[in-house]
Order: sequence, then structure tokens, then C-alpha cells
Amino acid sequence: MDNASQSPAGLETSEPALRCQILIIGGGAGGISVAASLKRRRPELDIALVEPSERHFYQPGWTLVGAGVMSSAATERQEAGLIPKGVRWLKTAASAFLPETNRVRLADGRVVVYDYLVACPGLKLDWAKIEGLTQTLGRNGVCSNYSFETAPYTHECVKTFSGGTAVFTQPPMPIKCAGAPQKALYLTADYLRRHNRLAGANLEFCLAGDVLFGVPFFVPPLQKKVDEYGIKLNFKHNLIAVDGASKKATFAVVDKDGKSTEKTIAFDMLHVVPPQAPIDAVRDSALVNAAGWIDVDPGTLRHTRFANIFGIGDALGTTNAKTAAAVRMQVPVVTANLLALLEGKSLPKTYDGYGACPLTVAYGKIVLAEFLYGGKVAPSFPFDPRVPSRFAWFLKTTIMPLLYWHQMLNGYELDIGHHEKQFLA
Repeated sequence: MDNASQSPAGLETSEPALRCQILIIGGGAGGISVAASLKRRRPELDIALVEPSERHFYQPGWTLVGAGVMSSAATERQEAGLIPKGVRWLKTAASAFLPETNRVRLADGRVVVYDYLVACPGLKLDWAKIEGLTQTLGRNGVCSNYSFETAPYTHECVKTFSGGTAVFTQPPMPIKCAGAPQKALYLTADYLRRHNRLAGANLEFCLAGDVLFGVPFFVPPLQKKVDEYGIKLNFKHNLIAVDGASKKATFAVVDKDGKSTEKTIAFDMLHVVPPQAPIDAVRDSALVNAAGWIDVDPGTLRHTRFANIFGIGDALGTTNAKTAAAVRMQVPVVTANLLALLEGKSLPKTYDGYGACPLTVAYGKIVLAEFLYGGKVAPSFPFDPRVPSRFAWFLKTTIMPLLYWHQMLNGYELDIGHHEKQFLA
């Protein structure tokens, strides 16, 4: 084992370095799935997984928790029960990446030396970047489906909303599940309609960007719902401050000439999506591109500069959607390519940028958006994905959680068979 005296500058530690063949950073959907996939195919592999949390969450379920459709308990498991047999769990976080020397420094002071690295550390939800938000989140009508703790309060806010203004925000891209901000909006609108309260509601959707959805093919059915519910769209509105006691939200608004001004909107309910960014240890490392995301080849998911490193999930600088569906398709690619690399073979698999966003436009109805790099439409099922579907709702609420817990996290491949398809306008 390497001693502290042999460590590079900045890696001083009283603990001897640990060694492993494959080091996985992150124990979320990507980390657990790739560890299970690798162990299923090569049980003898020496794998260590770095993850500080003892709890694992099915984050796609939080939209349903906020809608009162799923319990928060159904989205949570203990991390220990999900880590594959034979994988060493290092229950701490990564504090520094040193890819030039095949090392990662851990938050507890230890150093891990690896032969191969799979980086899937996720991203940072930067709640504190919005002034006043952390002091009022979870009360004063300020809610969010973006955390386990706060999603149930969203439903409480909707149930008790008796009229006035409900504001829903979306920060600058990229964010995880770019459709989630408007899922909360549509479900709220449908709930109010079903309870004869929509007429007295002023619903506003404040987006930092200038389009309703990043894949143009799906904008018309979403715009139809916006019009049906009477929702006001405020483009180029980025939430920068919240005063929960006085129920006021302040936005930085960019006009057509690029000039930014501040605008305050009074609210009775405010659903906030926090700004999102690379985690500090990733951003400050040699792994990243100019924007601070892990720089991998968009096809092979192998790092562009470090040949023994692959990446999965939200931390990547690729242009695919940051969703669990993307992770589901990235894991088999990384598994196959890493095993081929171990055997000195060429990398056999390519990721096509697949992502999916089940847009819950109403209770019981979903526009199932599936797409590839470049916004190419790639449905898995033989129906027009622009049409709100009860079948897609069944997939979202019943089938996908089961597949996540019992298939994906156990290392099984779950490609139903998506294909690029052209549709008439």
C-alpha cells in the first residue's frame, strides 16, 4: 500500500491509501446500477463504491409525491440493502479527483488508488443561491418537488390553495429532469380544476429560458395544456430571492435587448426548482469541460483525456437530458466498454443520447417524451407520443418504480427498444 509520504501534494493523510481495480463515485441510480451490472458479468472484479448517504431515493417519484399519488416512503430505501454483494462500500464523499495519478481523495482523509474510475457523482442542488429560500422552504406556501423532505408539502399547498396566485419556477439549464418543473404545474392545475377551484387561480410559470420544452416536437401538446389551464408563461424570468413572510418572489428578467431588471411577483403558493451545478469536487478537478461538467465522449462515455475513466448520469457534460431514463441506457454502454477495455479490446457500445420525460399533463394522462441527441424523437411504443396517454401514466406510476428497484439496480438491462421515428406535423 502507498503511504501518505508517497502521495501527491495536497493529499497528506495519516491513513494509508486504499486500492481497488474499479472505483465508482456515487451510489445513486448510476453507481448502484453499474456496480451491479459489472458484478453480474464479472463477479471476481474488485470494486469499491464511494457514497456518503445511508438513504437511496427514487427521485422520479417525487413528482407523484407532490401530487398526492405516491407516498414519500415508497421512494426511499436503505443504501446498504442496494449495494451489490462483493462491492466495498466506502461511506464517505469524494473530496478531490486526481486523475493524473489515478487517485481520489475522500472526505474522511483517505486516498483511493484505482485502475479504472466510473464517475457518477450526480449534481448539486444549489438552494442557497436563491436569497431567502432556505429560511422559508417548506412553509409560507413555498414548496418543491426536488427533495424528499419537501415534496409532501407541495401536495399540502395544492390541497389548501383556495385562490390567488400560484407561481412555478424553472432555473437556467441544465437541470435534472427538465420537464419536472412543469409537471408540478400541470398536476396542480388539474387538481384545482377537478375541485372547481381553477377559475379563481392565477397560475404563472416563470422560466429562465425562452422555450417551454427543449425538444420542439413536444411543445405543441404542452402549449395546448398551458392554454387549456389558462397558465401565464413568463420567459426569461430567473428566481433570485424569496421573502416567505411577505409572500413575494423576486426574479431577474432579461428583455429582448438583453437588459436585466428585477421584478417582484406576489404569490399565495410558490413551487421552486433550485439552480443546479456540478458538485465542488468535480468542478475543481481536471475531469471537466469549460462549463464544469465531466468531459466524456458522448458516444462511448469514456473520458476525452483520461482513457481509464468513464462517466454516467447528471454530472456529464453531454447534451442528453439528465434523467433516470438516460442513466438506464448509459449503464450498459459503460459496462460493456469498461469490460472490453479490461480485455484490451475496442469499445463495442455507443450511447445514442436517449432520454425520456413522462410529462404529467393531468392526473391519469402523460405525454411520454422520448428523444435522442439532437432532439430526435425515439418512442418505445407504437403510438403518437404527443397524445396524452393513460398507458404512459400506468408506466410512470406503477411499472417504472418496480423496474427501477428490482431490475435496474440489480444490473439488468432495460432497453424496451426505442427507435427514431418521423411523425407528420
